Amino acid sequence: MLNFRRPLKGTDPMSQAAAVESNGERIGKPGDPCVMVIFGASGDLTRRKLIPALYNLGKHQLLSREFAVVGVARDAMSTEDFRKKVLQDLQQFTDAPVDADLREWLERRMYYLTGEFGDQRTFAQLKELLQKLDTDHATHGNYFYYLAIAPDFFGPVVEQLNAVGLMTEENHQWRRVIVEKPFGRDLDSARALNQQLLKVVKEQQVYRIDHYLGKETVQNIMAFRFANGIFEPIWNRRYIDHIQISVAETVGVEQRGGYYDQAGALRDMVPNHVMQLISLTAMEPPISFQADAVRDEQAKILHAIQPLSSEDVLSRTVRGQYGEGEAGGQHLAAYRSETGVPADSRCETYVAMKVQIDNWRWAGVPFYVRTGKRMPARNTHIVIQFRQAPFVLFRDTTVDALMPNQLVLHIQPEEGISLRFAAKTPGPVMRLGTVDMDFEYADYFGKQPSTGYERLLHDCMVGDATLFQRADMVEAGWSVVSPMLDVWKALPPRSFPNYAAGTWGPKEADALLGHDGRQWRNFEK
Repeated sequence: MLNFRRPLKGTDPMSQAAAVESNGERIGKPGDPCVMVIFGASGDLTRRKLIPALYNLGKHQLLSREFAVVGVARDAMSTEDFRKKVLQDLQQFTDAPVDADLREWLERRMYYLTGEFGDQRTFAQLKELLQKLDTDHATHGNYFYYLAIAPDFFGPVVEQLNAVGLMTEENHQWRRVIVEKPFGRDLDSARALNQQLLKVVKEQQVYRIDHYLGKETVQNIMAFRFANGIFEPIWNRRYIDHIQISVAETVGVEQRGGYYDQAGALRDMVPNHVMQLISLTAMEPPISFQADAVRDEQAKILHAIQPLSSEDVLSRTVRGQYGEGEAGGQHLAAYRSETGVPADSRCETYVAMKVQIDNWRWAGVPFYVRTGKRMPARNTHIVIQFRQAPFVLFRDTTVDALMPNQLVLHIQPEEGISLRFAAKTPGPVMRLGTVDMDFEYADYFGKQPSTGYERLLHDCMVGDATLFQRADMVEAGWSVVSPMLDVWKALPPRSFPNYAAGTWGPKEADALLGHDGRQWRNFEK
């Protein structure tokens, strides 16, 4: 189990040079001296994820001693009010008891600026404040900006930052910007946003974030494949029958009905989360773990995905919308009854599709992907199903069928890996039973408080863009789903709602695999 050395009482929590294990070995270097500027600091993402993530980084000694945070939002608030709010959020959204020394250390480094994102005065005041913090906290003129704001402001905010010189890198200072999703609504808007950003900043300054890549199991896909000699040799079309990727959610749209009805499950999940999981699962070994070496291989996979024709969209994709249903003895409302959703909404809350990758490794191996809301379990997983072993040896036994082996990468909520294989059951007759060998991170390494943003924020502080999307990757992901957007817009659904809340989706999704003699692997737990 990994144990992190806690700060000594009465000392600077950031006084140690690096995060260490209990045996004294380094496990990572602290981030560079810098200021984190959060645009949209009064929002839900900041209080639920970003502030707790910074606390967890501090707890593991992965923040520099020369560090500060500036919150920028429209809400009228003083720095003192912001600090009080941050402390309340820490108490509410941090999993473990809050360390008093670390809390006070963070509190002294929190600042707030009230301003409109379209007002030049906001950025002039921000520049003045950052210059002061460089002196007060020795942050060396290094800044990164987290855009936890509406997508319409992404481009204008970066342009305003650049106009006052806050994106200019000189004298060994760095300036970076983290852009939240959604990165565009379609291929054209994603290209336009990329062009808008890259007119004023360099690609290496832009960190397009996908919080799924902060999950331990997602990061472990590369380690699992490339550090274990028993798996990579069989990670190809000769041994693998097909791959399933499922991103299932139990929640509906909650209070986001107005936004979600304009986005839908396809835009919300597939070009970003799902495409990242496909690319990491399918990519060739990179020459190193340098950011562009990894992302080059991911981009190759995205470009190798077989384009969908209009006919393919009709035969290889499924869309669904949940109606009323039940789960856990509770009645669940239909999507069209949710707040902010039109009574005749055509928005999909479920997507399934069959993806083919046209390269040597994966030719003929289908990737089945699905994502949906109001499903029976919250579960994200990748199932690698291997080809069936020859049955000839068992033809004169009581065994009537062989189950294929399955390797499952569990991404959330429990992070781990399981392997399903056959074994003989005890007794004088040849009978086979299915065995699941399970590994969970929490059982083996211990459970560490995490929001999923810690690794990503730290990577930005040290300039490692491996887990962030590059412009060409974003556009490639949108290219895959563009035919679906076009066909679905031209041919409105006739059967919505077509699955009950609390079920695994429309029957057409089961038929998508059933036509190929396969079926989804569902995890109710």
